[in-house]
Amino acid sequence: MLTSGDVVDLDLGLPEGREAGFRHPAVVVFAQRILDADPSVVHVVPLTSTVRGFHSEVLIVPDGHNGLSEPSAAQCQHLRAVSTGRIVSTRGNVGAMILGQVRETIAVLLDIPV
Repeated sequence: MLTSGDVVDLDLGLPEGREAGFRHPAVVVFAQRILDADPSVVHVVPLTSTVRGFHSEVLIVPDGHNGLSEPSAAQCQHLRAVSTGRIVSTRGNVGAMILGQVRETIAVLLDIPV
């Protein structure tokens, strides 16, 4: 079962333009109460090891819990809905603090009051 903040590997297929594609890590950002209902589609934020320092990115450093091997940027500007069938594996979890930063960044990008 998925948990909010899980770092998963996705098979995103061929990218179009500047979107994430191929096999890619991402953070699950769906609310836990929705995940508990075992949805067939979830919202994720792709990760990249190319850290650009954009305001729309949240830096995630590797630790013993998130399963990352190098610093990565959560690309909040690339929020997307994906089928759970695209999830290949789960690496770990970013934890409540990073998940909160990702969600807050998404809220700013979507002009949702925080």
